[in-house]
Amino acid sequence: MFERFTEKAINIISLAQKEAADSMTNKIYPEHILLGVLGTKTNICSRLLAYGGMNIDEYKEYVDKKYKNITHEFKHTNIAFSECSQKIIKLASELAKKKTNSYIMPEHILLALMIVAEETSDDVQKDFEKFGVDTQKIKQTLLKLVEKKNKKYDIHPELIKNKDKSEYSTVQSLFKDPDAKEILERSVAKLTASHYEILGTEQIVQSILEDSSSDITKLLNESGIDIEKYLGKLQEVSSRQAEFEEKQIIFTPNAFKTMLLAFETAKELGSASVKPEHIILGVLKAKSGIAYNIFKELHVEDDELAHKIIKPIEKQMPETLTILRLAKREAQGMNRNIVGSEFILLGIIGEAAGVGARVLSQLGVNIKDARIEVERVLGYGNAYSYGEVVFSDRAKKILEIAWEKAKKHKNTKIASENLLWAITKTPDSVAMQVLSNLGVDVLEINQGILKELEELKNSEN
Repeated sequence: MFERFTEKAINIISLAQKEAADSMTNKIYPEHILLGVLGTKTNICSRLLAYGGMNIDEYKEYVDKKYKNITHEFKHTNIAFSECSQKIIKLASELAKKKTNSYIMPEHILLALMIVAEETSDDVQKDFEKFGVDTQKIKQTLLKLVEKKNKKYDIHPELIKNKDKSEYSTVQSLFKDPDAKEILERSVAKLTASHYEILGTEQIVQSILEDSSSDITKLLNESGIDIEKYLGKLQEVSSRQAEFEEKQIIFTPNAFKTMLLAFETAKELGSASVKPEHIILGVLKAKSGIAYNIFKELHVEDDELAHKIIKPIEKQMPETLTILRLAKREAQGMNRNIVGSEFILLGIIGEAAGVGARVLSQLGVNIKDARIEVERVLGYGNAYSYGEVVFSDRAKKILEIAWEKAKKHKNTKIASENLLWAITKTPDSVAMQVLSNLGVDVLEINQGILKELEELKNSEN
């Protein structure tokens, strides 16, 4: 009977059963369903009723008094739905089907309850009037909520056609990053000696290889890329044509592309700074430029080297890496190859142990209902193939905001709370639409994050 009910909708029914038992009745009456709605405080329906003037404690006391004087033999093990309550459950299911919603949610239950109460002149209708609730206004709001989520997207709504031209400044900002700054300054110093004025991938990788004590240099050496072999190949290069595909800037276009990919890779691996290993991964992803050509001449296998670099990072189990991998699985599970903000949200919930997941859990957001809401907003995809799963423009923006937040607090890694906070800073994202539909707002999330971090700080002291 309740297979298609969301977890929050099931909670309403469970609370209704409990309220019926507390009232010592053998049936679940509409009043008990209404108490169930009021009792699930993390859904938008309870808020609408609260804003309308209903207080759960006052109404519970009122209902208990109403049924206290009814004489009957109470049997706790056999609490059935009253005839009127059965109509409410049936109508909730019909409303979901009529509005082409895949699941029955709290909105359908409250809407059905109000419709049945009005049509049958049930006591609950008098209760609404007694507490000054404007049922017509609430019904209109509920109808809008269940109707606005039927739009399905074949193309992800977070793919932005007109991107801002901020990529160059993003790469330039790496000169302020402590981990990247040293490498880039050494790279720039080589320009004079090489009689070049534009920074290429060859200088950047050479600077990494010159630091013989770093882990990434040792790994590259093991893969057959040492400074002597690299310089030997570099001396054979008579032209920088491999570095230029577009206009000349302070970076060659391929160096620019490499550093941008390094920046994105660092974020995706959960690091709050760009490290040498991220730059090497950027070289491998770019698949162009002098440095990459040298790697090929030294018979380096891209995937094998990338795996060697990422493996020790995975062992550290950074939160963000786990979240983003879960996000990709969620996208694939809905037959999509674009990871939008909504799948990052699912990844935060699915990771379960982080501050972000705890905050959302306390606000009543669970993985089942969040998945249902994402599918309602996006629809089930039909474009997924077994190729590369990529991030939407809005998802990339969230990673960038989370990165900046982590750096501001001098953290070495991007945490789940940084990602969740970043989502609240993108009000036009699908993730925020999903959270709003689940009855959660920005203020609650930010207050929850602050509270969790404060408790975590106190527990460490």
